[in-house]
Amino acid sequence: MAEVELPDPQELSERGERAFSRRVALTTAVYAVVLAIASLGGNNAMKEMLLAQQQSSDQWAFYQAKVIREHQYRMQKLLLEAQLAVPSSGRGPERPHLEALARKFAEEEKRYSAEKKDIEKDAKKLERERDVNRDRDPYFDYAEVFLQIAIVCASVSILSTSRPMFWFSASLAVLGAVSTINGFALLVRLPVLHGH
Repeated sequence: MAEVELPDPQELSERGERAFSRRVALTTAVYAVVLAIASLGGNNAMKEMLLAQQQSSDQWAFYQAKVIREHQYRMQKLLLEAQLAVPSSGRGPERPHLEALARKFAEEEKRYSAEKKDIEKDAKKLERERDVNRDRDPYFDYAEVFLQIAIVCASVSILSTSRPMFWFSASLAVLGAVSTINGFALLVRLPVLHGH
């Protein structure tokens, strides 16, 4: 009968620990990739939010300028109409010129009124874009926190060969990944993350 050589239990244990460490190290690399994506998403959301805020402010300033011009033309038109309404003034050769000027002021008032409505639409669109990016940002922030803690816990699990610590890190990484996906897609809005 042939002899069967039994494996050394210590060697099996060391081999299992090395395999565990390799799997955890590879998993940690995946965590780092997701962390980089979350960080990029958060940076982009913040940049887009600030850019949309600046552009919205510029549009509202432009809107205000149009409102001021509209009111100036309205005032000039009303003054001319008041002058033309007085029986003693505006008679003679000046009257057609004053009437034409009043019509021109009325047209300019209408033009500025129409232009300011378009500008208002653009400003509100930019505000909505700002708000969406503001809503995305906290999800990326939390994703980064979860993933950074997951990486630390995974490292600790390698050093201590602790499977429970690894599974804890995996659960944090899943939360980070879900938060990253939600940052991009805004599938769920948690009221606690939004102060508005």
